Amino acid sequence: MDHQQNDHRQAPLRLAIVGYGNLGRGVEKAVARNPDTALVGVYTRRGPASVKPASGVAVHAVADLLAHRKDIDVLILCGGSKDDLPVQTPEYARHFNVVDSFDTHARIPEHFAKVDAAARAGQTTALISAGWDPGLFSVNRVMSDAFLPDGASYTFWGKGLSQGHSDAIRHVPGVAAGVQYTIPVAEAMDKARSGLRPELSTREKHRRECFVVLKPGADADAVRRAIVCMPNYFSDYDTTVHFISADVLARDHAGMAHGGFVIRSGDTSDKVKHVIEYRLQLDSNPEFTASVLVAGARAVHRLHQSGQYGCKTMLDLSPALLSLKSAQELRANYL
Repeated sequence: MDHQQNDHRQAPLRLAIVGYGNLGRGVEKAVARNPDTALVGVYTRRGPASVKPASGVAVHAVADLLAHRKDIDVLILCGGSKDDLPVQTPEYARHFNVVDSFDTHARIPEHFAKVDAAARAGQTTALISAGWDPGLFSVNRVMSDAFLPDGASYTFWGKGLSQGHSDAIRHVPGVAAGVQYTIPVAEAMDKARSGLRPELSTREKHRRECFVVLKPGADADAVRRAIVCMPNYFSDYDTTVHFISADVLARDHAGMAHGGFVIRSGDTSDKVKHVIEYRLQLDSNPEFTASVLVAGARAVHRLHQSGQYGCKTMLDLSPALLSLKSAQELRANYL
């Protein structure tokens, strides 16, 4: 698709947020930095009067969404991957163009199938698992594999606070609040960069550290077991659980820095080795993820306008679809 003009010279892309937590607030900030977009509403399961967006945009109950369907170009879903998005994304994709950041890697094929069926039925366009991993890291894994087919890829996350894993902790019975840090093992990263293609198990590459505030009367041992045995999140890792007070959580664990590396080593001929490395260093995981979601919403709108319905992932999007800039500008200044 060759975009003839910058989108911000035309009517702004009308975005709405479902869920006003850390990610929803990040989307609100990202919209302010993207001149071709406008935030037209926040939708919440809480009482709308209790939600006070910094931008002053109107807040509505989620029950009002369908009534506002004609006023929204793309709906950005900011709920959690464990319980919210598996239900919300296919439900809303029947009626809206949607973007989500579903990040349970093992369940992406299942999630894709449900959302794709809903979007095709409703003739909408959906983008799932947008963000940095899955998302940008996914793209870099595919590209580096394409460029070095004779090779091995490694992904390392952190050290950083994981939103998805922290959300999973908070859903454990007996947990009042909590955060989880993903920590790469330095020795494993050195081996990945060596070009020797080591075989590294999930447990060898990362460890997980949890800081948990218990509800009154909760059984600490039961909570610990529920966390360390949780499939898709903690069961394959060396996981440490620390129980702390709400005051310590607020004082020491309010930051949301994160990041990571995608490394691929490969050969193009005998004794000719190459290493590709892509790194992200993020002060705020939710704010950066939100910026990716807003760019994804731009791509979704463009695809929908061209009649491309159904579910997409970041692997299906060209950089030009995501960019605020026109095709001419991209060719002149970025190619």
